[in-house]
Amino acid sequence: MDMKRVTLIVLDSLGVGELPDAESYGDKGADTLGHIVDTTPDINIPNLRLLGFGNIQEVAGGKLAVAAPTGAFGKLKEQSRGKDTITGHWEIAGLYTEVPFKTYPDGFPASFMKAFEKAIGLETLGNYAASGTEIIQELGPEHEATGKPIVYTSADSVFQIAANTAVIPLERLYEICQTAREMLVGDVACGRVIARPYVLDADGQRNRTSDRRDYAVSPSGKTLLELVQEAGKTVYAIGKISDIFNGQGVTTSVHTESNMDGVDKTIQALKEDFSGLIFTNLVDFDSKYGHRRDPEGYGKAIEEFDSRLPELLAAMGSQDLLILCADHGNDPVHAGWDHTREHVPVVLFGKEVKAGTDLGVRESFADIGATIAEALGAGSTQIGKSFLPLIRV
Repeated sequence: MDMKRVTLIVLDSLGVGELPDAESYGDKGADTLGHIVDTTPDINIPNLRLLGFGNIQEVAGGKLAVAAPTGAFGKLKEQSRGKDTITGHWEIAGLYTEVPFKTYPDGFPASFMKAFEKAIGLETLGNYAASGTEIIQELGPEHEATGKPIVYTSADSVFQIAANTAVIPLERLYEICQTAREMLVGDVACGRVIARPYVLDADGQRNRTSDRRDYAVSPSGKTLLELVQEAGKTVYAIGKISDIFNGQGVTTSVHTESNMDGVDKTIQALKEDFSGLIFTNLVDFDSKYGHRRDPEGYGKAIEEFDSRLPELLAAMGSQDLLILCADHGNDPVHAGWDHTREHVPVVLFGKEVKAGTDLGVRESFADIGATIAEALGAGSTQIGKSFLPLIRV
């Protein structure tokens, strides 16, 4: 019998150790969860541990393992080339990315920037790789004095535009980003354009708001989301999921302001009566702690999520399946401020899941999408091998 509903929660950037090819990405030794545990040895995540998170092979040196996990667990390799959000999510949903998205470590070409500035009627500041929180402190005063938006990138394929919403109103910032999205094609193709609004508080600090918006390229083929939709079921996207897939295959989408708001909205969705997929991204792990190289804050965010797990489990029905995973790593003690090439965890729980099942090391993130497609009777993803027969009671 098919399951009624699958809830897939991406713990954004919570990698569990370097991939075999990590050195070629500059990520030798990366281990997001392991280094968080090293920094916060008394980390308190009893619910994740009970599900089997600590029993995944070679995770955190076995420090988090329990004797009798109630879920199934394993870790997955990334087949695709890259370590960015889109590549990771697309592979989870059954798409292989052979050619990595183009990156701009030296900034975007001067010819493109000139054309972009003409299109939006504004000169810009920046146009180099930087930490988002640092560049708004550095260039914020000039932006606020001149009205010129701040453009920056990273090791990912991103064109990010930061602005104080008192200087460039939110809707105008979104229009500027939409213009960039329409122009960043062909020889200047880019994976995502990201609106990065911020405000200036009473103490003179520049703080990014939750009104971020991502403008992604469309998926290169049919994904799990479209398969579920074509099967006549709901695809309920929470957080930046709809942006990542450019809305393709999404039937319902809700914005989130934080990890905990994402959990609230996932629980709300679980309480509704429908068949299909709830697909949630919890971005704070990545944006607030991984990129800012804050292992202590990252550990506290994991503890906060762990404290909400009982509510999530209580909201599940008898034919529901919960899957927790990640989309890449972002080791908060690694050099720089960008993603790291790592295995990602997968933990599953439900009344039909065989407790204690060790899935070992899987060859692709896409095994998650293949498993969900089989569980929902939604055909087959382009890549990936379902592990549903291994976990089912």
